[in-house]
Amino acid sequence: MTMARNRFFIDEIADEVLLRGDEFRHAKNVLRLRAGDEITLLDGSGAEYAAIVTEVGRDRISAHVLHKTDGDREPRTEVCLLVGALKGDKTELVVQKAVELGVSEIGVFSSRYCSAFINENKLARLNRVSHEAAKQCMRSVAPPILYFESPEQALAHAGGYKNKFFACEFLEESERAVKGLSGSCALVVGSEGGFSEEEFRLSQMLGFSGLSLGKRILRAETAAIALLSVVMHELGELG
Repeated sequence: MTMARNRFFIDEIADEVLLRGDEFRHAKNVLRLRAGDEITLLDGSGAEYAAIVTEVGRDRISAHVLHKTDGDREPRTEVCLLVGALKGDKTELVVQKAVELGVSEIGVFSSRYCSAFINENKLARLNRVSHEAAKQCMRSVAPPILYFESPEQALAHAGGYKNKFFACEFLEESERAVKGLSGSCALVVGSEGGFSEEEFRLSQMLGFSGLSLGKRILRAETAAIALLSVVMHELGELG
């Protein structure tokens, strides 16, 4: 049985499951699902569950789980993207595209020259964007979106990654090439204001290699998406 394109994240899998809240409203009001329709359920483990809608109620949809398969669209290599908080909806754009490209987790942080801010509501919104992007591109896992109050916290979080790159607009050349990469990667891109010299030196102390993205100054959202695309290509995730 081919997995249905109508995909929904749920908290817990059982033989009989209920869709509630945002997933219920999307299923009923947008997709207009009816009893007998096929859906795919996701619990964030990487597994996919084929199910049949059994009842559409006023505030919930019931479904019966048929069988389980392993999702085949998750990346083989873990990649963490750490990005400075961006103005407006640009952070949402980065999250959406990063999820599509196959990132494993995303950290948003505040830094010295960052003029945007993140609160609980915005963080919840970013995680919803991750879930929607994961469903759209047929992934089985929605990468978590984390928030760090400082670059120090963000950089420390990435300590366990094999390859660590810090994109910096004032570097004339990269300290290390990304060509031929293998193993897990952590990528750091700043906000619209970029990084300070002190933040760059801190990254070096924590094992990050400075990276130049060329002679043209890229917008922060462009830099994040472009760098992640290049790294995913070198890791064989786009081939």
